[in-house]
Amino acid sequence: MAGTERLTLPRAVLFDWDNTLVDSWAVIADALNAALVAMGHEPWTLQQTRERVKASLRDSFPGMFGGRWKEAEKIFYSRFQSHHLERLEALAGAEALLARLAERGVYQGVVSNKRGAFLRKEADHLDWTRFFGRVIGAGDAPRDKPAREPVLMALEGGAIAPGPDVWFVGDTDLDMICARDSGCVPLLVRAQPPQPGEFTAIIGMRHFHSCNELRQLVDKL
Repeated sequence: MAGTERLTLPRAVLFDWDNTLVDSWAVIADALNAALVAMGHEPWTLQQTRERVKASLRDSFPGMFGGRWKEAEKIFYSRFQSHHLERLEALAGAEALLARLAERGVYQGVVSNKRGAFLRKEADHLDWTRFFGRVIGAGDAPRDKPAREPVLMALEGGAIAPGPDVWFVGDTDLDMICARDSGCVPLLVRAQPPQPGEFTAIIGMRHFHSCNELRQLVDKL
């Protein structure tokens, strides 16, 4: 981690979902490939899916499929909803981090580009809804992440405004841009450290290798 000496216990923490708290990439890749193949495209590998899927479907599919994006959307969601819960896995240390923040009285929420209805089903399935004031997904706000509207909606549950006492935790550049543009503290949580030049436009970002490492910091604050 870097720069953590300036961090204090926040009033609120907003989390990205996929690859930050849970691993559902196999299901996402499977559903996406069903849509890609049906639309006459080559399927993506799991690694390509991890690297390319960041924006919400309503923001990304029109560019991928043009005028047929609504058709591709139906194929994707039909495939996804059939088995997303059974293959959902919590990332190591995620539940312990959520529990520790709750114990410390920190308000928590989710801001994800997964469709809101599926997102909340997954939170319920893991019995994590109890940790969150608001779980906001794609389509819940007028614009999706990295726009600030879903951040404001998530924080409304705690009557908290974005600011230096709100952390935004995620694993992609899109999450860090959302944190910056909404006035929250950007915390990158992923095994791979930032590469040279990767996040030069994100001032004050901290990196943690895992949820466990972030929880260890929370314990010290």
